[in-house]
Amino acid sequence: MQLVRDLYAAKRAVGQPVISFEFFPPKTEEGERNFLDRTLPALLAARPDYCSVTYGAGGSTREKTLRIVDRIRSRHGLTTVAHLTCVGSTKEEIRDLLQQIRALGVRNVLALRGDPPGGGEFSVTPGGFEFASQLVKFIREFDDFCVGVAGFPEGHIACKEGKYVDWGHLKEKIDAGADFVLTQLFFDNADFYELRDYLTRRLGVKVPLIPGIIPILSGAQIKRFTGLCGARIPGRLAARLEQLGNDDAAVTEFGIEFATRQCEDLLHSGAPGIHFYTLNKAHSTVRILKNLGLA
Repeated sequence: MQLVRDLYAAKRAVGQPVISFEFFPPKTEEGERNFLDRTLPALLAARPDYCSVTYGAGGSTREKTLRIVDRIRSRHGLTTVAHLTCVGSTKEEIRDLLQQIRALGVRNVLALRGDPPGGGEFSVTPGGFEFASQLVKFIREFDDFCVGVAGFPEGHIACKEGKYVDWGHLKEKIDAGADFVLTQLFFDNADFYELRDYLTRRLGVKVPLIPGIIPILSGAQIKRFTGLCGARIPGRLAARLEQLGNDDAAVTEFGIEFATRQCEDLLHSGAPGIHFYTLNKAHSTVRILKNLGLA
C-alpha cells in the first residue's frame, strides 16, 4: 500500500491536488452494509487518492474501523488511513492495535488525542498518553508508518490559551514525526491561510497542510457539528442558512455551491489537496468534485 506522504510528493511534482475522503463506521449492521455496498462504491467512482476511517469516541468503534479499513484496502485497492486515539488505551493496547493494522497491510495512521465518550473532559488513561505528540513518537518508534495529525485553523476548542498556543502544539506533533496535517472543518479560508502562514513562515513547517472541507447538508446539523468542535460559522453563511431554514434540500444545494467556491479558492492559493468530511454520503462530495473538474 502506498504511503500518504509519497502520494503528496508525487502529486506535487506534477502540479495536481490530492483528493481524500473521511468515513466513519456506521452504528448498525444494516448501516454498514448500505455504506459498503452503495455509498462507498459511489464515492470511489470519483477516484480519490486515499481515504481515512475514524475511530469512535473513546475508541468505541475499534473493530468496525479495522474491518472497514480492511474492506476498502482489500476489495477496492485504495490507500487507507486508520485513525488512532490516546483516549481509553494503554501503550500496550495501542501497540497491539498497531500490530493489527500492520497485519492488514495498512501503513498509514492518523494520530489523535481523541474525544472522551459522552463529551466529557479528557483524562489520561493510566499507562497511556496525554498528548498526540507522544502518540506520534510512539508510532514512529514502533515502525515506519506514515503518520498524519490533526490541525485546527481556529485553534482547538480545549486549548484555552488560544490558537497560537495550539498551533505550537501542532508543531510539537510535527517535530515528533508527523508526515502530514489534516485540518478540522472551517468555513472562512482566511483562517486556513493564517494557520498555514504561521506554520510555514514562523515555525518552519514543511509537511503538507491539507484543508478539511465539509459539505453542509442541513442548518441544524452544521450548528451541532460546529458547536462540538468550536469552528465558527461566518455571519454571511449563518444568515443564508437562516434564510433557508429547515429546507434541507435547498441547504444541500447551497452547501455544494459554497464548498465548491471554497475549494476553488484553496486550490488556487496552493493547497496541496482537499480532505472531504463526507459524512458517509456520496451526493454532495461527488458533485463538488465534478464542479471542480476533479471527479
